[in-house]
Amino acid sequence: MGKMITGKEVVMAGDRNRLNRRDILKGFGIGALGLAFGGKSFGPVIAEAAPGSPHVRKDQLFRTETQPAKVSLVKGNERRQITYQALKNIENEVLGSIGGKKKILIKPNFVVTSHQLAATHVDAIRGILDFLKPNYKGEIIVGESTTSKEGTFDGYKNYGYLPLEKEYKVKLVDLNRQSWQYRYVFGKGHRPTPIRIISTFLDPDVYIISAAKMKTHDRVLTTLSLKNVLLGAPLNDYKKNDKWLTHSAYNFSREAVLHYNMFHLAQEIYPDLGVIDGFEAMEGNGPTSGTPVDARITLASRDPLAMDILATKIMGFDPGKIMYLTAMAEAGMGQGDLDKIKVLGTPLQQCQYHFKAHERMVEPYIG
Repeated sequence: MGKMITGKEVVMAGDRNRLNRRDILKGFGIGALGLAFGGKSFGPVIAEAAPGSPHVRKDQLFRTETQPAKVSLVKGNERRQITYQALKNIENEVLGSIGGKKKILIKPNFVVTSHQLAATHVDAIRGILDFLKPNYKGEIIVGESTTSKEGTFDGYKNYGYLPLEKEYKVKLVDLNRQSWQYRYVFGKGHRPTPIRIISTFLDPDVYIISAAKMKTHDRVLTTLSLKNVLLGAPLNDYKKNDKWLTHSAYNFSREAVLHYNMFHLAQEIYPDLGVIDGFEAMEGNGPTSGTPVDARITLASRDPLAMDILATKIMGFDPGKIMYLTAMAEAGMGQGDLDKIKVLGTPLQQCQYHFKAHERMVEPYIG
């Protein structure tokens, strides 16, 4: 299997030296990072780190990850069980990373609230909670921030999430009702645009688990663990939906802005653990109108970037064509070299598929 990238060295993000991504922007100011897409290198544009910042040095902000990544991949006939097993395969890594003081947020994907194929199944959440509850006694919340005007609790009701509160003593939360803070993205007309970011995603004392659904997407080809968090973080107060501020247009040449905005937000917003529910995945016109794929897999990793890259490959796509993934790999946010991703559990050869892309994506990504 060939390498996805060979990016030149541009601050290592291995587990032992990994940057606290939510602190990076404090070092150089939001919006200071420049990015050139289209195959160019992603070099730093800041002249000097902010005083006292331990994370950035003059003229050296990034270098690609050199440490191998572990991604757990499990195929089976029961969604809850394979989710649990995927986490058991990396148990020491996961439990060691949580610590005892952090609150845990499990963030599913409810892009809409009344179409199960488009959403993270409740049994995937049960599998995560089966793993966590015997080992962790702190607060666990299941929180989502749907784009749907019906509201997050409409999704909790329709997708069978309400019993989780009694079953596991967890709290269901509509993150769209939480406090928020301003950040900036490139918006309409490629102008710097203020965007409201839900404060929970910016809180360094929250351990974020992205419980994503394996789906195709109409703008960036696939939607997996990173996108679930990065585009879940903007606020939808049910009067105004700031999530759309990250999107530009359907025209591919302008869609680079969405890739940039996700890369930009990832400097401060990033999952601590990724889990992908691929038991019944979606192909074709995702993220809401695609058709099912009976893949019967779950992935889990402390390196969500490596996991999303591997999942994209499993779906039959070239991850090297997805600009925000290649940018994050060159920036050292995770392992981007497929040769340095160690698969635990089911052999990769047993989990290869050929998903249909969204009809809008055939020309730029597949053609």
